[in-house]
Amino acid sequence: MAKYAEPVERLMAQLGKLPGIGARTAERLVFHILKSDEVEALALADAIRDVKKLIRPCKICFNLTEKEICSICSDPRRDAGTICVVEQPKDLLALESTGAYQGVYHVLMGHVAPLEGTEAEDLTIEALGRRVKEGDVNEVILATNPNVAGDATALAVASVVAPLGAKVTRLARGLPTGGQIEYANTSILSDAINERREF
Repeated sequence: MAKYAEPVERLMAQLGKLPGIGARTAERLVFHILKSDEVEALALADAIRDVKKLIRPCKICFNLTEKEICSICSDPRRDAGTICVVEQPKDLLALESTGAYQGVYHVLMGHVAPLEGTEAEDLTIEALGRRVKEGDVNEVILATNPNVAGDATALAVASVVAPLGAKVTRLARGLPTGGQIEYANTSILSDAINERREF
């Protein structure tokens, strides 16, 4: 049976491992890369390499950064007494785009999903607990997605943070249940931040 050359098959296999990329899409992407000029194709390879070599989690909040501490954590104008807890860096960016929040963040790097093999211990909840315990934190805002996994994650975070004395609030449900923060528009996110309530 005829097959593509080994480098083509290998690239298709690697692209096929990406989320949402099936065999047909991987094949289309490979042929797009083959049709591209060498500069464009190698720019893609360089960008992938740079992301793996240069990007790391912030030592404080786990947001993605090129430095040890991200630009939000190092900004003295931010209110370090309020921590907004999000599942992923993309959620942080969505909330930042509203301009409605001036505190700092904590990125969990996922959510509680036992069927996917992710438990609370796999997230950065323990580090959040240390931040609350060691810092002068007044409020922790739970900004997990309004779905079953997000609610389970919020409960796991609250069980660690609430006993440490900080007020625990949850984003208002202006966000639709089952939705994703990254897809909400800025007015919905602004309302959700401003109308947050105690958890």
